[in-house]
Amino acid sequence: MAGLYFEDFKVGQEFKHPFTRTVTEMDNTMFSLLTMNPQPLHIDAHFSASTEFGQRLFNSLYTLGIMIGMTVYETTMGTTVANLGMTDVNFPKPVFHGDTLRATTRVLSVRDSKSRPQAGIVEFEHHALNQKNEIVATCRRMALMHRKPA
Repeated sequence: MAGLYFEDFKVGQEFKHPFTRTVTEMDNTMFSLLTMNPQPLHIDAHFSASTEFGQRLFNSLYTLGIMIGMTVYETTMGTTVANLGMTDVNFPKPVFHGDTLRATTRVLSVRDSKSRPQAGIVEFEHHALNQKNEIVATCRRMALMHRKPA
């Protein structure tokens, strides 16, 4: 199991996740249409060419999903009970077809669970960066994590 248990996390701990992902036009169109999002900024090249961006924007919810997904292997793979929520989700720069994303994580807090003695809560801060080293997405995520087996 690759993920860490509750006891393995320390406040201030940082991860530079090794997986990267180049996002494509197909990714964007398929995700947008599968999630019932017909926003022309995502799926209409002609419309998007006339915007301030001059091209289609990659769907921000897919960017969020990729960012979280990139963090799983080193943090929560097989050791999480559940995600409890995400807050402070921001997209400071746009993502375009052909951008390559990578992710970093910092542990903001760790605390015992009041309702589940066999688990604890870890608060993560995730960042997604593009190939220019620009931050394109951030969020805070609370995860209920298993404690180490006895």
